[in-house]
Amino acid sequence: MKKLFKLILNIIPRPLLIRLSYIIRPLLALILKGSKFTDPIDGKSFKTFLPYGYGNQRNNVLSPSTLSLERHRLLWLYLKHETDFFSARKRVLHFAPEQCFLKRFRSLNNLDYTTTDLLSPIADVKADICNLPFEDNSYDIILCNHVLEHIPDDNKAMQELFRVMKPGGYGIFQIPQDLNRTSTYEDNSITDKKERAKIFGQYDHVRVYGLDYFDKLRSIGFKVEEVDYTASLSAEEIEKHCLAKGELIPVVYK
Repeated sequence: MKKLFKLILNIIPRPLLIRLSYIIRPLLALILKGSKFTDPIDGKSFKTFLPYGYGNQRNNVLSPSTLSLERHRLLWLYLKHETDFFSARKRVLHFAPEQCFLKRFRSLNNLDYTTTDLLSPIADVKADICNLPFEDNSYDIILCNHVLEHIPDDNKAMQELFRVMKPGGYGIFQIPQDLNRTSTYEDNSITDKKERAKIFGQYDHVRVYGLDYFDKLRSIGFKVEEVDYTASLSAEEIEKHCLAKGELIPVVYK
């Protein structure tokens, strides 16, 4: 199964993969139903989660029901327990909306919720993150997770995110990050997809972010908190929800 998932991820274009996943997901959830691991997003439990990864695959990380990964489940828990996201009236902009969140966030009556992406077939507004069609100071909350590592000019993208965020607003800008690396690494001369997947973690990534990611956000004007939410959870909770211990949530404020 591990080799099959790796083959699928590397061959099928992402927009088509998103559409196909709606068909496959119910079957996977039925086959893997159990009690060992629980997806906090929908509360369903399984005997195992699925492997995932374009290069080196991680075992037991992809939820069969919501198709959430470690970062999605961590974000859900943080929003649910540490913010008023699910109750306060907010205007939200969500980049590259994840399937595990889309319908759930859209159904929340307290949110004025807009999704955007340049290529995603499930986004409301097709837009370039470096040239957004939104007015200054428009959104209370911006979710932009695992997007910036795809963007050649991430500095311009961050400036646009800052521009459209309301003063007093906040955002969560998760990225794949090597916490053992001080400085971000990128090399545009590497064009082979297999080599890019090996070095950057995915064939369509353009960099590996290090700890300097937070300072780059600060240089744009954001106030940044490096939140290790797993530090507030028990070892049993981390294992049950298949989270990545020590993963940092970049929470930014304007």
